[in-house]
Amino acid sequence: MKKKFKSIIMMLIVAMLAFGLVSCGEKKTEEENTNNVQETVTTYPLTITDTNGKEIVIEKEPQTVVSLGPNVTEMIYSLDKGDKLAGRTKYCDYPEQALEVQEVGTLTKPNLELIAEIKPDLVVASTHFKEEAQAKLDELGIPTIVLYSEDSFDGVYKSIQTLGQILNASPKAGEVVAGMKDKVAEVTKKVEGLEAPSMYYVVGFGEKDSTAGGNTFIGEMIRMANGKNIADDSEGWSYSKEKLAEKNPEMIVLSKYYDTKVTFTTTDFYKDLDAVKNDKVYEIDENMLNRQGPRLADGLEALAKILHPEAFN
Repeated sequence: MKKKFKSIIMMLIVAMLAFGLVSCGEKKTEEENTNNVQETVTTYPLTITDTNGKEIVIEKEPQTVVSLGPNVTEMIYSLDKGDKLAGRTKYCDYPEQALEVQEVGTLTKPNLELIAEIKPDLVVASTHFKEEAQAKLDELGIPTIVLYSEDSFDGVYKSIQTLGQILNASPKAGEVVAGMKDKVAEVTKKVEGLEAPSMYYVVGFGEKDSTAGGNTFIGEMIRMANGKNIADDSEGWSYSKEKLAEKNPEMIVLSKYYDTKVTFTTTDFYKDLDAVKNDKVYEIDENMLNRQGPRLADGLEALAKILHPEAFN
């Protein structure tokens, strides 16, 4: 009888210990889940240092946002926060639904009176945003942050993640950045080791010729796509017809907009280049290269497909 009683006691103790271990495990899991939620949900007030080094305090989650840059507008939509967009520039034309949002001027000349009427919780600006406009918005008490990066993909990733944090969309920002990184890795792997064709990227032509020099971000993208930029030894955007004729690239890449290809290939001087004669002039959506936003990886892929179509068959 005593043995039976002891056995029952032992069974109860084992059961209690097992229950306790399970409970602790469940509690730990719940705590871990809570911590994960805390990491991905933005806590306000939020202090952000923008690209210009200015410190901005965002008191609460912005519900109305004005974008003063096409790249910013694209970032907002990529974060699934397009419903918060209350104003955009004349040049914010992607995605298509952005065109339904109220226009508030241009990049260099935003309509500050109209922005004041909208009373946004936040204005997000990018390149070409002038100090006078910043000062006026500060005077109106409208929180304004500047986000841009012209030097690297990492800078673009940081801008997306910062905006994701501001708009309480960090998990989505992480997805967007991860997708971009995957595409960049895939593209660079496909073109690695292939012979790099010489190319010229047309920014402007006619009275004044301009291209992407070796120290520009587009110049870096050309290298990443395994192309040999004939302007790699120049800085900035200025170029000359003399250099273009001397280096006579195998390929020319230009904007698909404004009938650029037709005009370029039929204009004196340019029509005599080997790339034009050999039908090696290619169009690209320049917005995917110029706008430092979520489509940048797509722009790299589009450029690589022009330079190395064989790698993508």
